[in-house]
Amino acid sequence: MLGFDRITFEPDVMGGRACIRGLRVTVSLLVNLVANGMGIEEILETYPYLESGDVRQSLQYVAWLADETVYVLEPMTA
Repeated sequence: MLGFDRITFEPDVMGGRACIRGLRVTVSLLVNLVANGMGIEEILETYPYLESGDVRQSLQYVAWLADETVYVLEPMTA
């Protein structure tokens, strides 16, 4: 999947949600922590089994998911 080697999907881990290296730490948790002001160093202190690359790749994965093309449709006229 486009080089996201730290992102795993396992049906028996967190219901198959995107996780970090098979751990019970979801990508959405890490992204929410960053979005709410927690820095990478603080996250690593709180979750010592994580690595800075885990947080970076979570952000890259979410950015990849959000990279979408929006097509503006012309309004229909009667």
